[in-house]
Amino acid sequence: MVVAAALVSCTQASSGGGPGADAARSVENADSVENADRAEREAGEAAEAGEAEPAAAPSPGPALVRDAFATLQATLDETCTPGAGDCAYFLGRVTRELTELDESMRADTKGPGHFKKPLADMKALFDKLGDDRSEPHLEKHFSEIVGTRDRINTWMQDHPDDYR
Repeated sequence: MVVAAALVSCTQASSGGGPGADAARSVENADSVENADRAEREAGEAAEAGEAEPAAAPSPGPALVRDAFATLQATLDETCTPGAGDCAYFLGRVTRELTELDESMRADTKGPGHFKKPLADMKALFDKLGDDRSEPHLEKHFSEIVGTRDRINTWMQDHPDDYR
């Protein structure tokens, strides 16, 4: 690969930069190609050794309000019976969807002032819940969680421009 880069740079027209200018540029090109080859070899060796290549995946920003609302709406036909042992998933999901909707409304270009009512409803719920997301705690607040979801659904239905 280094030879190919050197040959390419030798066959190119002179830069007119004076004696040795093309030679210096050829060395720079060769170094660049060598560095790229070295990085490629190291990545291949790491993959063969089973090492995961460190990927600096960008952290996704908050979902769009319409997307976050759509996932919350998907819970509208679901419910559970507190005390029956079937509420952990449902209440955890609704709480998670409300959290994501809260984040997306705060990040929306319309600003949090546009979403004053739903944000206030979610804040009141989150203040009651605190950090405890255990099933018994969520079941204790079943009515508040489902009620908040339903009030936000009603508010959003009255503001179709926010989710269409």
